Amino acid sequence: MDYSSVLFEAAGGGNPDSLNLLLEYGADANVPKHSGHLPIHRAAYRGHFLALKNLVPVTNFDAIKESGISPIHSAAAGAHPQCLEFLLKSGFDANFMLDQRIRKGYDDRRKSALYFAVSNGDISSAQLLLNAGALPNQDPINCLQIALRMGNYELMNLLLRHGANVNYFCRVNTTHFPSALQYALKDEVMLRMLMNYGYDVHRCFDCPRGDVSHSQYVTDGWTSTVIKDTKFCEVITLSWLKHLSGKVVRVMLDYVDHVNICWKLEAALKEQELWPDINSILSKYLIVGFEIAD
Repeated sequence: MDYSSVLFEAAGGGNPDSLNLLLEYGADANVPKHSGHLPIHRAAYRGHFLALKNLVPVTNFDAIKESGISPIHSAAAGAHPQCLEFLLKSGFDANFMLDQRIRKGYDDRRKSALYFAVSNGDISSAQLLLNAGALPNQDPINCLQIALRMGNYELMNLLLRHGANVNYFCRVNTTHFPSALQYALKDEVMLRMLMNYGYDVHRCFDCPRGDVSHSQYVTDGWTSTVIKDTKFCEVITLSWLKHLSGKVVRVMLDYVDHVNICWKLEAALKEQELWPDINSILSKYLIVGFEIAD
């Protein structure tokens, strides 16, 4: 049984008078539950601002460190920006990372308070954390990837403006090209946002087979949501994505000076409505290349 102190329960209730009375009679704010959580965590998670203000001065940092979790995480997890802002102004570190034993409780092994805020789609909390110096690339799953999955333009833009790595490679379902593209194939706004922040477009056209006929790609185990480690041409020519190839490549060509289109990608593009426009751009590359060579 996970026993908790009377003060811990009072923190969950959020009544500042009850908390003050308990503290006056010697209640210790640094006594954790069996799980390691302190009263300050409970108040921050529940969004009890007045209770939190009373608990901050009587909670030792050593006790917080021992718990393996910051009240910053708790406020972000509960989506309470007022509490979060107060904690940050009180000197709590926006980059305090969850202890390893706490991370094990999450399938995604999250570490940062920012990850909690982004997962909640909580733009206010994410903004507060980033303004306080939170680093956006600390978690095993990139915070930007979460925003991309959600299709949240505002969060994406916020993270990118604060240095989120647009060229990250996901540890699961990795591809030869940076992973962010997988979430933007159907959305031109999202696609251009990635490109504008320095997405490595050239990696998408990096195919060693070139003009040589590609061997039949084995698709056992592939689904529309699981993409294995492979080249862009093999992904975008899959049956459920081929219809997007023209629009995606046409956008990409606005962000590169010269690329070579491999045999497989070209075959798919020739079936698309935008092929004449794409071919015209590629032909200009060749003309410019000949002029430079001359």
